Amino acid sequence: MPTTLKRDLAQAPDAGTWRKRALRVHVEFARADGVLATLEGPVRYDAGDALLTGSAGERWPVRRATFDARYVVDTADTPAVVTMRHGDDGAYRKLPQDVRALQVADAFAVRLPDGQLLQGQPGDWLVEYGPGDQAIVAAAIFSATYERV
Repeated sequence: MPTTLKRDLAQAPDAGTWRKRALRVHVEFARADGVLATLEGPVRYDAGDALLTGSAGERWPVRRATFDARYVVDTADTPAVVTMRHGDDGAYRKLPQDVRALQVADAFAVRLPDGQLLQGQPGDWLVEYGPGDQAIVAAAIFSATYERV
């Protein structure tokens, strides 16, 4: 069984500050409660939560309140006759946000506040968006989507 990490990355001297690049993601809003198979394991979501798909086909849910605060509609390739509003399915970009992150050498796990357990592989990253708000990001996806600050 992998070690379950309980680290406050804000206080960890071996963690660095990173920023997610403003990459386009495709978003669908959940019509009902469910479970999404992510690279780190199954994650529950509620109706109305955002279900994101990244450029490598990776998928993950984001709680609606968090999504509303951190993502904006991306209309760069949208025809002028199409009007997309925040909350519609479609393309979005994440607003710039600095995070703390730590690459972990061994297999590990992180327990989310709601009790769900995510599994990380050797070399994956533990990312902390704020107090108590952590995620695991696969090494290849982290290097393609985050930049050092």
